[in-house]
Amino acid sequence: MKQRLPIILLALVGASLFALSVQAGRWWSVEAFELGPFGSRLCDASGECRPLGLGVTDVRWTRFGMATWAAGMIAMAVLVVIAGAVAARRTPRLVAKMALVAVATALLAGAGFIALRPPLQGLHVDRGLPMFALAIVLGAATALLVLRRRA
Repeated sequence: MKQRLPIILLALVGASLFALSVQAGRWWSVEAFELGPFGSRLCDASGECRPLGLGVTDVRWTRFGMATWAAGMIAMAVLVVIAGAVAARRTPRLVAKMALVAVATALLAGAGFIALRPPLQGLHVDRGLPMFALAIVLGAATALLVLRRRA
């Protein structure tokens, strides 16, 4: 039990961070403008926000944003499967290898999304980007712990 619990916790925290970072996390913001892989929002003084999408710049950046979102959601699903399998006293080696591929894909898509970020004045890093980075670390650690685990 004591070997399984850290793996389960790492997998579930990593999955939660992946989901929050790509679905609801804003990666960059400037004043009332928020920008993330799922889209952008513009909020007014009354607190009402309207979605704008990602079509503010070039098409490649929009594609990288959608790829980052999809890779994050896939990595989240695979990490949840790992947590369930380990909780059921299994050693899901194939799923752990799938998790490594999913995390690597999320890393590459996220790196492209960051590299092609539009050059907006005053844009600063917000909560989604650090959550995504931490999710990558936790997801890779989970997969490696499962692969090193004895059956």
